[in-house]
Amino acid sequence: MGPQVPPLLPKTSKQQMYLDALRSSPQVFAIGPAGTGKTFLPAAYAGDLLMNNQVSKVVLTRPNVPAGPSLGFFPGTLEEKMAPWVIPFLETMSVRMGGQGAIDTNIKRGNIEVVPFETMRGRSFDDAFIIVDEAQNLTPSEMYMILTRIGEESQIVITGDLRQKDIKSDSGLQKAIETVYKHAIPAAVINFDHTDIVRSGICAQWVKHWED
Repeated sequence: MGPQVPPLLPKTSKQQMYLDALRSSPQVFAIGPAGTGKTFLPAAYAGDLLMNNQVSKVVLTRPNVPAGPSLGFFPGTLEEKMAPWVIPFLETMSVRMGGQGAIDTNIKRGNIEVVPFETMRGRSFDDAFIIVDEAQNLTPSEMYMILTRIGEESQIVITGDLRQKDIKSDSGLQKAIETVYKHAIPAAVINFDHTDIVRSGICAQWVKHWED
């Protein structure tokens, strides 16, 4: 038995839609500004899946964001370089799973994988819950690559904010969403905006007015 944690409850109607999608759709896109729960909810949900033995593996990945320092400038292995970027995910999972010890154990067992995006090509994931963060910084070819890594009994959640694109090319996240709508692909798309921000009033104020 895992730790006794309270049920994962939505704070807004849009978060309820998001949770419903996580529970029912093999492919979920969550787009919108910071503070809406688009990262928190799948991380918490992933922790619950692992603790309840509903999935064999949770995979966390994100592109190397060009706006920040390149991965090559950080010391350590690729996985160690990724660590600061996935701390929010692991902290949230830790709460749902009973502490850092559970996280460390599952990482050692390979049940939690932090995968540098550069190493995703050629991989295939079965019976896995995959979270791709900051997906607005994927090119169309990179998005196509990640979407075709998905194996049997797997679910993928792709999050991003199209207004925060740091790449010069078109966003693969935008193309993926357009493709979902155009061809009625069985995927859920949750569109958050500044009215859905739950982090703080300050966060909501900045998001609302920054681009005015």
